[in-house]
Amino acid sequence: MPSAVSRRAFLQHIAVGAAAVPLAGDILLAQAGRKIRHASFGASGQALSDIRAFSSHGAFELVAVADVDLSRVDPVKKLFPDVRVYQDWRELLKKERKNLDSISVSTPDHMHGTVAMAAMRQGLPVYCQKPLCATIREVRKLTEYARSHRVHTQMGIQVSSMPSQLIPEAIVRAGTIGKVKEVHTFCEKGWGDEGLIPPGADPVPPTLDWNGWIGVGEERPFKSGVYHPAEWRKRVGFGTGTLGDMACHIMSPPYRALGLTAPVSVTAFGPPPTRDNWSLNAKVHWVFPGTPLTADKTIDFWWYDGTERPPEAILSLVGERMPRTGSVWVGTEGTLVLPHMDTPYFLVPSEKFAALTPPSVPTRDHYGEFIDAVLTRQAAPTSGESAKGIVRSALCVEPRQGRLHVFMPPARTTDWPNDTRSAPRSAGIQSLRGRHCSHIR
Repeated sequence: MPSAVSRRAFLQHIAVGAAAVPLAGDILLAQAGRKIRHASFGASGQALSDIRAFSSHGAFELVAVADVDLSRVDPVKKLFPDVRVYQDWRELLKKERKNLDSISVSTPDHMHGTVAMAAMRQGLPVYCQKPLCATIREVRKLTEYARSHRVHTQMGIQVSSMPSQLIPEAIVRAGTIGKVKEVHTFCEKGWGDEGLIPPGADPVPPTLDWNGWIGVGEERPFKSGVYHPAEWRKRVGFGTGTLGDMACHIMSPPYRALGLTAPVSVTAFGPPPTRDNWSLNAKVHWVFPGTPLTADKTIDFWWYDGTERPPEAILSLVGERMPRTGSVWVGTEGTLVLPHMDTPYFLVPSEKFAALTPPSVPTRDHYGEFIDAVLTRQAAPTSGESAKGIVRSALCVEPRQGRLHVFMPPARTTDWPNDTRSAPRSAGIQSLRGRHCSHIR
């Protein structure tokens, strides 16, 4: 059975052999009729959803999958009978590298950074599900590597490519609601746990490599129904709570539309996590530097999850149509309300904007754009300039991780410089690194 491996030990090992592997840019991917040979780290759940989405592109070819639980690979084998299945992701990379043009990472959060870095060091373009990583340090390291080695990257915030999300961005950029004064984002999910992890150990299912599932995490006994397959988001060191699951989706439209950068400060409210579990009902306040689209020199940006909700003034402003999950953008001339996913946006007051003609936005295929980027060696629209997909993602993830890795007493604020490049290195950011901070070097 494969042993667990630390992030530091593994990445020191792969760094030695990386120099002998040609970068993806050296491969002639844009030849007519060329297939993009792909491997997925993860075979079920979100991983299977990602694979299905990729497969709508004519150039996509699924070569291999890796999943620590072999009981969960049958659906992908039915869809792709020729796919090669591995239980150890390291073995897949070792044996299949010469057969691959790209990979996707759809594992539990704690393995995102390690698997993505291993693939990038072998020159492979990476599609990584949100949250990009489990810690700020991992985000910074992946960002730096992708930028310096010009590796194509994209994060799994596919909702942000939907017209229902893009049209509101265009409306705000056009100045329809005036200058934006504040943004409130929220999600009713509750990826936390107020209870204790039951003591003892349960028998490990014969199809599950428990050491492989733990990966770079802290060793612990297997407990049925506690971690795998569906409860890990609640657990410190493996998931990242509701904020980690959903903020990349919900914060992305206002963050992009307003052209926000690194925050000036972040204040976390609510109960702290336990040793093992993320807490419920978070409330987080970021202060971002203002932009030409904001009303002031700074803008307040809020997050609420679980039973936490925006203040009564915001609830009253929106009224009965207030969504359970989404965002409210308060401007000087009106308010935009954006439910999550494909429920239509609306503007307040409705009578003021009744005659508004929504702007047209280009049709987007989030997954297809990644395959196109690999084929043409041109960055996908969701990635911005070449090799900057992770950079953009990092900007959205950094404040989220600040909240997750230090649960400060109410109203305690951590400040850091407003510089995307220096922010993760600042004293403030470093103080946010919890005991589960990675050792990616």
